[in-house]
Amino acid sequence: MPHTVPSAIDHLAALTGYRDRDLLDVTLAHALMDLLAPLGVAVYKLAGEEQGDQRWLLRARIDAGQPTAVSDPPWVAFETLPARESLPHHDASLRRQAVVELGPSPDGQAPQTTTVFPLVAEGEGLGVIEVRSAQRLTAGMKRTVCSILRIYRNFHGLLDYSERDTLTGLLNRKTFDEAFLKTAHQGSGVAATGDGDRRHDDAGLSKHWLGVVDIDHFKHVNDRFGHLIGDEVLLLVARILRSTFRFHDRLYRFGGEEFVVLLRCPQEADAALAFERLRANMEAYTFPQVGRVTASIGFTEVRPGDAPSAAFERADRAVYHAKQNGRNQVCNHEALVRSGVLAPAGKVGDVELF
Repeated sequence: MPHTVPSAIDHLAALTGYRDRDLLDVTLAHALMDLLAPLGVAVYKLAGEEQGDQRWLLRARIDAGQPTAVSDPPWVAFETLPARESLPHHDASLRRQAVVELGPSPDGQAPQTTTVFPLVAEGEGLGVIEVRSAQRLTAGMKRTVCSILRIYRNFHGLLDYSERDTLTGLLNRKTFDEAFLKTAHQGSGVAATGDGDRRHDDAGLSKHWLGVVDIDHFKHVNDRFGHLIGDEVLLLVARILRSTFRFHDRLYRFGGEEFVVLLRCPQEADAALAFERLRANMEAYTFPQVGRVTASIGFTEVRPGDAPSAAFERADRAVYHAKQNGRNQVCNHEALVRSGVLAPAGKVGDVELF
């Protein structure tokens, strides 16, 4: 095994050099393959709400002789993922935060050994690492894997610190441009499936939509109830956002009372329905001490070759229109342009933009 150590160290150096979570998981899988030379390595993460339905998302899998990792498509339907309880040994490893080993079966149906390592950060169970090998891993190998996972966990925490809003835990503004260009311009094509096959990603036929959510009269909340209550409102709005949208939709806090949503769905009507559901969920929620809090929402379709600033400006114009016309409503930029209420982006005409 000594000759594999330099390669593994190279992967660990790369592990702490990436700022992309997808590449982080792939690099982790490659490092373990080089270090252990097993039959295969897989990285699974939990998707879904902690107190609700949770499922296993395959982030990276490499089998012996396979040059690159495969994974679930980035926009995979949540209901198609394996339920948490369907992989009991993975679940047990994560719940106990301990290594779980499955030896070869006596009947020879499972001749290999599977070792499952928990992936934990900040006390939260993120997922597991599955290592399949012809023989049982030695105690030294297991200690080495655990040491690598500590490096991964520490770097994962640093990424969270730099990429997430400290109050709400949502993604912050500085991560928006890169994610916008990466996810919004993913067209249809071939995607990896959980079983290692390749298939066409039907979700690639969908479109991307950018929504801007602005809390109505938030300054009044701070002035009347104080900033501590105002922060609590922001935390609860973030919770409503998480419960309204899907696990792979990207949710951002842009500062103050402004939030941004980047989602994927087939039609304009689907996007409108998703944002209307958010508006209704906020209106129906009783905020402690404050009571009723509403939001004005504007959204736009992300166009081929769109710049993040251009898409954001269109959605922001729709928000401005919503606020000028009663608040607590969802406005679609393209619909406003079609109806003549707004001029096309970049043209002022008779409409006051700001």
